[in-house]
Amino acid sequence: MGAGQTVAVFGAYGHTGRFVVAELLERGFVPVLAGRDADALREFAASSPGLRTRTATVDDPASLDRALAGAAAVINCAGPFATTAAPVIEAALRAGIPYVDVAAEIEANLDTFARFAEPARAAGVAVVPAMAFFGGLGDLLVTAAMGDRTSADEAHVAYGLSSWHPTAGTRTAGAVSRQRRDGRHVRFRDGRLEYRDDAPPTLEWTFPEPLGARSVIGDFTMADVVTVPSHLAVPEVRTYMAVEAARDLAASDTPSPAAVDERGRSAQTFLVDVVVRSGDVERRAVASGRDIYAVSAPLAVEAVDRVLTGRTRTVGVASAGAMFDAPDFLRALSAHLSVTLP
Repeated sequence: MGAGQTVAVFGAYGHTGRFVVAELLERGFVPVLAGRDADALREFAASSPGLRTRTATVDDPASLDRALAGAAAVINCAGPFATTAAPVIEAALRAGIPYVDVAAEIEANLDTFARFAEPARAAGVAVVPAMAFFGGLGDLLVTAAMGDRTSADEAHVAYGLSSWHPTAGTRTAGAVSRQRRDGRHVRFRDGRLEYRDDAPPTLEWTFPEPLGARSVIGDFTMADVVTVPSHLAVPEVRTYMAVEAARDLAASDTPSPAAVDERGRSAQTFLVDVVVRSGDVERRAVASGRDIYAVSAPLAVEAVDRVLTGRTRTVGVASAGAMFDAPDFLRALSAHLSVTLP
């Protein structure tokens, strides 16, 4: 698996970063802890003897170069990605190593595709944004549901979260995104993003059991509206969020996730239900598991493993579904996800 290869983790001491470091260690990689807070890096490194730390900030390219020196790849876990993605990608391109991030910010992911498509392709470097629960998982499920098709009339991604206790990073990233879109919400219709001032609708969605029929917020738009259309001809990508989880996220007093097991996972569960429609034909793919932050780690690390072992379909900036064999990728995560594919 990792065979002792070094992977730099920028933002390693953050909530998701810690899960990523643990997953790298479990799979035989050698993580290098990187980030701007030297004290936080040292404190985290003390919990696992032998971990190396490198202090780096996004406004200091030389420090990023030092942080990535000798690494085979870099995983960026430090939000807001509107601030961190471009500098870390630039450092990865200078180092000639693949870049993966866990960004859920729509605008930051759009920036990555727009700004780095040509430079990454020219450098022959894989850049995989949104390789996480939001953006990456949905894209893999939609791609798997499509089968051999590259076009469909519409794709629906419904998130059945039992709860959503956001991290401080999630709240900060959300605030940055709201500011960038002037408080409007986003939807993907007729092959383009629309920014709207009206309130998103409350709808009913029938999830597979055990969830069944649930109230959801329509146009609760996540990074899937960037990743899916980046490589599939789907003019409408619609996303939905369980009302309970949306309320958790909106409430200012909802606490951060609390660990309830030895792996640091919270009690939160999720079911992601994807439906792709072409005319009268409907195809479905479903994934379920526990803790949206924890499951982002195996998604990101599996991506790095596949890039480093040449199990990719393209080069340059690409979403999970474009870069990898989606059904095979999802099956490889059976220890973390229960998946049902067409």
